[in-house]
Amino acid sequence: MEEVNTYLEDLKNTIEQRDPNQIEFKEAAFEVLDNLKPVLERHPEYIKRNILGSLIEPERVFQFRIPWQADDGSFKVNRGFRVQYNSTIGPYKGGLRLHPSVNLSIVKFLGFEQIFKNSLTGLPIGGGKGGSDFNSKGKSDSEIMRFCQSFMTELQKYIGPDLDVPAGDIGVGGREIGFLYGQYKRLNGSKPGILTGKGLDYGGSLARTEATGFGLIYYLNALLNGQSDKLAGKKIKISGSGNVAIYALQKATELGAKVVTMSDSDGCIFDPNGIDLDVIKQIKEVERGRISEYVKRVETATYSLDSVWDLDINYDIALPCATQNEINEKQAGLMAVNGVKYVAEGANMPSTPEAITTYKKHKIIYAPGKAANAGGVAVSALEMSQNSERLAWTFEEVDKLLKNIMESIYAKSAQAAKEYDLGDDYQAGANIAGFEKVARAMYQQGLV
Repeated sequence: MEEVNTYLEDLKNTIEQRDPNQIEFKEAAFEVLDNLKPVLERHPEYIKRNILGSLIEPERVFQFRIPWQADDGSFKVNRGFRVQYNSTIGPYKGGLRLHPSVNLSIVKFLGFEQIFKNSLTGLPIGGGKGGSDFNSKGKSDSEIMRFCQSFMTELQKYIGPDLDVPAGDIGVGGREIGFLYGQYKRLNGSKPGILTGKGLDYGGSLARTEATGFGLIYYLNALLNGQSDKLAGKKIKISGSGNVAIYALQKATELGAKVVTMSDSDGCIFDPNGIDLDVIKQIKEVERGRISEYVKRVETATYSLDSVWDLDINYDIALPCATQNEINEKQAGLMAVNGVKYVAEGANMPSTPEAITTYKKHKIIYAPGKAANAGGVAVSALEMSQNSERLAWTFEEVDKLLKNIMESIYAKSAQAAKEYDLGDDYQAGANIAGFEKVARAMYQQGLV
């Protein structure tokens, strides 16, 4: 026990010394380290080989400038990143995020989380992540195209179908993937397997758009079944209004639940009758408008400039699907007052450490993003398989595989929690189950 505690404290001190200002990365790394104590007690050989010391350090990091020209003729420069974190079980796999907040700390935290998420899928993919501090809000299609072409001109030097396969994330949807792939193809020839999330006309997979949101609900449904509970009749808060939120809304509604909130960066809506999927899709997917438009079209809805997590209403399930650290300790406490029984994360690390502590204090069952939102990367890996085979599977085939993968992730997390006598701690269960597969492979492969 003392050896394990000393080892983990030394690792934390190393992270503090090397990356003192990388707040998001330290939060993600420390959470995992704290959960892995029982594994290290059972496997002292991992300490001897310093498996975790290797795991917390990326295999390589690229940072580069992205020059592009605005419509008014002015020259702009953004900063680009790609972190190739761990390739032990397969090629690097993880999205590209375009958002003003993107920096090395955020890309490292996302890449580190991706290692465990990808491991949990059971598919042969390693962890990576990338992005830029580019802000697409208010930009024309031509400006976004020129930015994406410049971004890929540099990024293409470091990626490949069997090396590193990026996908989308916040700010990167079908439009951006199309521009990125077009530039890659121009420079390297046609290689559909180089990016996932592509359009259906050039190598994309059916169900990829829906994958993270549908997968979140498949995981949630398995979780509720494991608690001898059911989704039908539950009232749900969702934050965000991107792909994850929209398709979580769709699948939850199909399974008999009622989603009463959604949000964007300006504010949130509350509709006690349940959010109208068709109206949301029209506003967000067709018009690319703001969530406030909803109240102009649905009489029962109200709009607030506050966070969705500050709305004081009774509900059963929280599905944060927006961004990291969107739920703080006070908001988590309000969930307990409002009767929330489950939190399942559609976004990456949306709950602060203090919020997670509050969930557990109030016996709210918590499903971390690395497990609950793994559906997107799972179908991305299935898209890679289809590209390799030069085949296109039906929506039903992909959706069935997605459902099986998400139910398997729940089962692995629950089994790990049970094996280490952790009760309903699915956060620790997910970290342990994801780590053990990678750790065994790292141990077998030696000092690499």
